[in-house]
Amino acid sequence: MNGITTAADYGWLKERYQGLLEAYCLTLVENITPDQLLRELRAEPEGRVTGVAELAEPSYDAWDEYEDEKLLVGVAAVGDWTLMVEYNGYVGNRSELMDPVCRGRTVVSHFRNVNAVDSFSWSQDGVTRLGFEPLFPAQRHGSDPDACLTEMREAGFDLRSDDERDFAGHTEAAFALAERITGVRLTPELFEELEITCGLVTLP
Repeated sequence: MNGITTAADYGWLKERYQGLLEAYCLTLVENITPDQLLRELRAEPEGRVTGVAELAEPSYDAWDEYEDEKLLVGVAAVGDWTLMVEYNGYVGNRSELMDPVCRGRTVVSHFRNVNAVDSFSWSQDGVTRLGFEPLFPAQRHGSDPDACLTEMREAGFDLRSDDERDFAGHTEAAFALAERITGVRLTPELFEELEITCGLVTLP
């Protein structure tokens, strides 16, 4: 585990990337290059953009054109990891697509759609160590579902199971927990400067 990041450290997302927070999938894959990840996903090349915000328009254009047949993903190298960002997408949340990618690697992915359906997954060598819905963090599954309870609380998740628990900031807490697991810090500057390679992934 890395650092003491909290949901508050990702407050800039709501200020600058509200559209992303409403429906997104963010995935970090260790020890793979962006081009390798696109090849493993059998993605069709779809050009390059600079900055995460530039993914929004082509992502929704792809949704309008292909609906549930193809989704646009954007990938970029961040240290030893490849970051995959999706507006209104869920490739990183589909086991049929990601299981082959996960073998021999660490993968952290979190997702939310416009209906507030969400998920968080931490996998190692194809085995899910921790999986849960950020809205319901007390309900966890995986081979080691209690592996990072302290980190989850410190990131901003309220692990109480009753109706009095705090729902605020659970999406930002997912970003903070992903950083604690991977050591990859996402910042406004990084989001603005990333050189992103795009691809169209055909859904199974």
